[in-house]
Amino acid sequence: MSTPAFDSILTPALLIDQQRFDANIQRMNKQVKRLGIPLRPHLKTVKNIELARRMLAGQPGGATVSTLAEADYFHAAGMTDLTYAVGIAPGRLDAVADRQRAGQSLTLILDHPDTARALVAYARSQSIDFRVLLELDADGDRAGLSPGGPMLLDTAEILRAGDQGPAGVLVHAGGSYGCRSDDELMAMAERERQVAVKAAQRLRDQGHSIDVVSVGSTPTALFARRLDGVTEVRAGVYSCMDLVMAGLGVCEVDDIAISVLTEVIGHRPAQGEILVDAGWMALSRDQGTASQNVDQGYGLVRDVNGDSVDQDLIVRATNQEHGIVATRDGDPIQTARFPIGSRLRILPNHACATASQFDAFELLESGGPTRLLRCRGWG
Repeated sequence: MSTPAFDSILTPALLIDQQRFDANIQRMNKQVKRLGIPLRPHLKTVKNIELARRMLAGQPGGATVSTLAEADYFHAAGMTDLTYAVGIAPGRLDAVADRQRAGQSLTLILDHPDTARALVAYARSQSIDFRVLLELDADGDRAGLSPGGPMLLDTAEILRAGDQGPAGVLVHAGGSYGCRSDDELMAMAERERQVAVKAAQRLRDQGHSIDVVSVGSTPTALFARRLDGVTEVRAGVYSCMDLVMAGLGVCEVDDIAISVLTEVIGHRPAQGEILVDAGWMALSRDQGTASQNVDQGYGLVRDVNGDSVDQDLIVRATNQEHGIVATRDGDPIQTARFPIGSRLRILPNHACATASQFDAFELLESGGPTRLLRCRGWG
């Protein structure tokens, strides 16, 4: 199982299929156009300017990042409107201020009055202004202020008293990853919308100028039926997709654009398994499909061209640099079909977690693979 196009690539290697990637982008762009809402793509999965530009084509130009290293990288490439969509740690205000003075435009988020107080105090001491969104909790899944609670108004008032906003609200329905049907995904998308819109109106009723009403996750963005009152949608993994998204019914397995190229380095005849050179350092330890209807282990195995193999193979277990491939049903693998040195692809559970293991990836274009670099680190 080898083809000349892949023979020169050292394994394990991150691959992104351009045709699938572009098709996924077109699907999202069609959806947000139908909804009449601009897209602010989240670039934490790709961390690469060439792919980011594909995601931004046809959109207003604003993007979302999850690290200051991403902000530096994309700003250096000419992107001037970035939302840093992780609750700001007070210890990072110096780093943000340095970047603003260097010309970066960063929108921050926070979800606690103590963070607001720290930000206001810092802004006063440094004679600097920050653009701030209040993060909302849509589903109890992660972070955010209760949209109907008193702390939302208290936090907003602290910011206003310090001349630091707020400029708007932001919500991410992480609970969408626990949905198990189209109806549940649509309901979660509507819940996310209502949380954002109602909270924004509460703040406006208190005299705040709320310009930004930001919602988004890949599942809710693709399953939203209406987004009245919303000003932008954020999503990121939609460009690559992964097995978790497939398990949710957000995409098909064949839509997944990202994979890890690996080489067979051993057989375990007694167990009917094979060893590959992609362990958890390449695949990550993410087992996000374990709670879904189909558990994909640490990844679904395909042939070197990305097509399904005759037996239903998954990465059953991982060591640091070894992946143990087995059949899903426990039947022995026909190891003669996978000689030492043959190559396979592994589709990941979580595209972001797997991609984060690599400094570069191979973009699979019609003319062959092109190696492109990714930014890494937190900054």
